[in-house]
Amino acid sequence: MDMEKTNNENIEHVQFDYQRKERIGLPEAVFCEGKDKKIILSLLQEFNRKTQKSVLFTRLESEIFYSFPMEVQENISYHALSQTAFAYPLAMHRANKKVAIVSAGSCDAKVAWEAGKTLEYLGIMYQVFEDCGVAGLWRIQKILPQIQEFDIVIVVAGLDAALVSVLGGLIEKPLLAVPTSVGYGMAKNGESALSSMLISCASGISVFNIDNGFGAAQAAARIINMF
Repeated sequence: MDMEKTNNENIEHVQFDYQRKERIGLPEAVFCEGKDKKIILSLLQEFNRKTQKSVLFTRLESEIFYSFPMEVQENISYHALSQTAFAYPLAMHRANKKVAIVSAGSCDAKVAWEAGKTLEYLGIMYQVFEDCGVAGLWRIQKILPQIQEFDIVIVVAGLDAALVSVLGGLIEKPLLAVPTSVGYGMAKNGESALSSMLISCASGISVFNIDNGFGAAQAAARIINMF
């Protein structure tokens, strides 16, 4: 089989959703995991500072991004920890609304920052509060007054995800919970954290898929769009 021909066909078969923002208020994004490198490269060449078009790339691994030509790398901002990239943020949106992202541990940073960089791309103000797990309750108690000042709170936690129930009983703002695949054995790659969030006794919590910081940030944007 002609591999070059196959790769070209893959690129031609990408049907980019240019009208998504007009339709639902949120722009198209590019999920890079599992995509052919040629497809990713073609999209990076279309959406960059040089072309003055910007789109959010998620799950873009460092090894793949840094394998591309320097000209491509220089025309887009890449954040290695969150594995996200975009040429420039969209125009500031609802400047009076802001989102707090609270992570239980530093191991949750990748997911927390995926949420943060997604919000940054969408032009929404945010702040990340890291390492606030309830094994030391003083951590969350210390920053609670600051968190209360935000309009929406995203909580990112693995293991038993107890932070979600604690915060859910302390704040009135919309709380979006993201389980992470952090932890030994019975953590089951985030399934235990997901179950813990789903059965939380704190009312009104919205729960997202494991490691899906992007999804929580998009949900926060939908809420903000209502104001």
